[in-house]
Amino acid sequence: MSIEIAGLVLLAAALHAGWNTLIKISGDRVAVMAFVTLSGSLISLPFLFFVESPDPASWPLLFLTILLHTAYHFFLPIAYDHGDLGQVYPIARGSAPLLVTVGAVLFAGEYIPPTAMIGVVCLSVGVMTLTLDKTGATSINKKAVLFALATGACIASYTVVDGLGARQAGSILGFAVWLTIGDGLLTFALAWLWKRRSIWRVAQANLGRGFFGGAMQVGAYWIIVWALALAPMGMVSALRETSVLFAALVSTFILKEGFGVWRFVSASLVMFGLMLSRSDR
Repeated sequence: MSIEIAGLVLLAAALHAGWNTLIKISGDRVAVMAFVTLSGSLISLPFLFFVESPDPASWPLLFLTILLHTAYHFFLPIAYDHGDLGQVYPIARGSAPLLVTVGAVLFAGEYIPPTAMIGVVCLSVGVMTLTLDKTGATSINKKAVLFALATGACIASYTVVDGLGARQAGSILGFAVWLTIGDGLLTFALAWLWKRRSIWRVAQANLGRGFFGGAMQVGAYWIIVWALALAPMGMVSALRETSVLFAALVSTFILKEGFGVWRFVSASLVMFGLMLSRSDR
């Protein structure tokens, strides 16, 4: 993975932590998610005039990943209804990189050097250790764990499908634009059937915040789809999950969910994993 790709993936991680924070702190979280993803779709629409359409060969994968992203958009806010950002987010994100690496080997024939594989493991373990830090935080409950793990399964699945689809699409950005339009509209349509009154209230009270979150979401997704098309999927997924460190800072200093020694342990493992994952041997 080149330093340029790594830097942009880290930017995507920061953007991802930012819009996830908006979902956590802004009232009815399913309604907020629906409004944020709809905003992302509206932001994406003008780009249809500037990108090439994905090759028809990639359409089945595009349709599949829209469904997976939509499922993720529901599992994540429901998980946040039952647990803290600082605990739910690491479970959801930390369970994905190893699954993505296995999927990339099985479905894309990718090879990751042993040292880089150790780095992926360190990143995943470092992310997951954040769940052990309960200083000042409420204990995580079983429903939060189940929905967070379901979220992680969706993340792993759509990451592999995104990578395969973007590589077949011919136009990486075209695939990414169609993806953010499709999953935003589908998420909003399903949520509207369930929580239309809540969505309307969220839109009235958080118009600017919703579009800001949508812009961060779209930017993060486009960068990641581009990186998945050009670099090993497992390494991209692992590097993206450094977003939990940004989320840990937000959880501690903005949401006041507590800070303890496991934050330092996690940060050390993540940084060690980052160094190893960039190894080419």
